[in-house]
Amino acid sequence: MTIILRPAVAADLMAVGDLHHRSRAAAYRDIVPAEALATVSGEMMGRYWSERWSYERDTHLMTVAERDGRLAGFTYLGPHDPTEPDSAGTDVGELYAIHLDPAEQGRGTGRALMVDALARLRAQGWRRAVLWVLVDNTHARDFYVRGGWAPDGAERDGDIGPAMTRQLRYARDLP
Repeated sequence: MTIILRPAVAADLMAVGDLHHRSRAAAYRDIVPAEALATVSGEMMGRYWSERWSYERDTHLMTVAERDGRLAGFTYLGPHDPTEPDSAGTDVGELYAIHLDPAEQGRGTGRALMVDALARLRAQGWRRAVLWVLVDNTHARDFYVRGGWAPDGAERDGDIGPAMTRQLRYARDLP
């Protein structure tokens, strides 16, 4: 019943995509229209992660969490893009994704993944970390605040399928 964290391997990516799809469907069901969430399947997300992994695996880190031999969650982190508008700087890492199997909510898996991600961000030499979260995702925003993150004033629009969403950037120091 223990959570095991390990670096992802290529064979994990289709399962990561399926979990990512299920996680978004559960977390965003009251935020994003159902038809927008339905435009991307778990298989499509798996292909997305397989492609992204192929060109970012030298600069980005994916960690998977397993419980009883099944995928329970994952994180994806790497360098923050200093050329993006309202950049947070060049000595900044970014937590691009943290997703859980919906059945893992409240079981400590998200916290274990976050603690691991912060340690990995620090180990990369970054002094600060950022992440983006949907404005209306109060559950995630509360989770980040409990983990020492705070909004830094940056906002952007992003899309989930055909739906546009407003996002806030959260940041924290990596002492």
